Amino acid sequence: MWTAPTGEGSIEMGEHNDPGYVAVREPNSPRVVDNFEKVSILPLVFLIFYEVSGGPFGIEDCVQAAGPLLALIGFLVFPFIWSVPEALITAEMGTMFPVNGGYVVWVSSALGPYWGFQQGWMKWLSGVIDNALYPVLFLDYLKSGIPALGGGLPRIVAVLALTFFLTYLNYRGLTIVGWVAVLLGIFSIIPFVVMGFVAIPKLKPSRWIVVSLHNVDWNLYLNTLFWNLNYWDSISTLAGEVQNPKKTLPKALFYALILVVVGYFFPLLIGTGAVPLDRELWTDGYFSDIAKIVGGVWLRWWIQGAAAMSNMGMFVAEMNSDSFQLLGMAERGMLPACFGKRSRYGTPVIGIIFSASGVLLLSWLSFQEIIAAENFLYCVGMILEFIAFIRLRMKYPAASRPYKIPIGTVGAILLCIPPTLLIGVVLALSQLKVVVVSLIAIVIGLLMQPCLKYAERKRWMKFSISSDLPDLQGANQESANSLIY
Repeated sequence: MWTAPTGEGSIEMGEHNDPGYVAVREPNSPRVVDNFEKVSILPLVFLIFYEVSGGPFGIEDCVQAAGPLLALIGFLVFPFIWSVPEALITAEMGTMFPVNGGYVVWVSSALGPYWGFQQGWMKWLSGVIDNALYPVLFLDYLKSGIPALGGGLPRIVAVLALTFFLTYLNYRGLTIVGWVAVLLGIFSIIPFVVMGFVAIPKLKPSRWIVVSLHNVDWNLYLNTLFWNLNYWDSISTLAGEVQNPKKTLPKALFYALILVVVGYFFPLLIGTGAVPLDRELWTDGYFSDIAKIVGGVWLRWWIQGAAAMSNMGMFVAEMNSDSFQLLGMAERGMLPACFGKRSRYGTPVIGIIFSASGVLLLSWLSFQEIIAAENFLYCVGMILEFIAFIRLRMKYPAASRPYKIPIGTVGAILLCIPPTLLIGVVLALSQLKVVVVSLIAIVIGLLMQPCLKYAERKRWMKFSISSDLPDLQGANQESANSLIY
């Protein structure tokens, strides 16, 4: 299903004689932000890698929940059910709207600004909740070597220091963050390659096929798989900062998909095959213990260092996505104009501050609570994305899609069915506390949008709509007028 951006089944701008063709109206004047350096393909691949994965850190609960066989099967099958459809949709929609805001723009164009705001609220909140997890994982991997980080004042100080440092890194610019992600990614992957070679004499294939269907925690199993293989759409929120996004974005998504799946499956294969199974031990941080068993203390420290670096990479990638989403919403008049202001490095200052504040407020939650809460909100947001994807296919079938999934409208609907069914399962298995908290958050968003509009009418806050935005509906109207006259 994956084709090159200029391959068969794609629609290229400026290459159509079809009178029904609609080109997305692009800005006529150069943007001020073009003075800032854009992100190239290699940093973009690793930014996607960190927004989705960051390595095998955090997948250990999958073995605890279901055993080795189901965990291995899950990380082979689940990408085809969820990751591939989401990445394909992101490639098509992200090149159709190569601007900051991503899925907010998609939903707004398909369903109107009210639902676009709801999409932005749910996905931003989901992203902030997700980002609160990385300081937790960071300290969980280090506490076995530094027990003082297990709780109390040292842990609080460590969370604050880490959050402030990484927030400052985001402030300094997306290009810096992108290349930092490349270095962190390489550092995080290498120790698992070494562990794989060291573990070869200890591997026992019989350990891979252990399964006990009557002893499976399906809620933990599915939430862990889902959390580790979603967020492919997050990169779309900063598409306006990418070099030639119409060609770069689909390629980067494809390469990142391969990197993510391989980065999960082979460490899991090594870990489950090299040590005797004790499911209770398989919790976040256990890969460092496996490294000690397989290679010794030196490998354990390397894995722990890689985990720490990985969580730093995931934090900065997620915060970039969240903050540029708020900037994109401000450019469309959905948020006060102050959210659209940039620092001298081109970064959205207010968006970064809001995202960092949310992380600090939520960092006290446990690993499982964070995963369950962000998954619920993320699922609701993804439903809106699927609806927007199908509706835009039906409403603007001839619109410019520099990358287009080579399927028709029926195929687009069929593509969305498996992930939608999975969303239903994840939501159905959610705990009552998670459902209540998530529904309260959704209601807040439903009320917040009209309140902001009221504040705009009363001029309590300054809102502005950028004149520098692509306009699908305006372009569609111009095309229709040219046919009439």
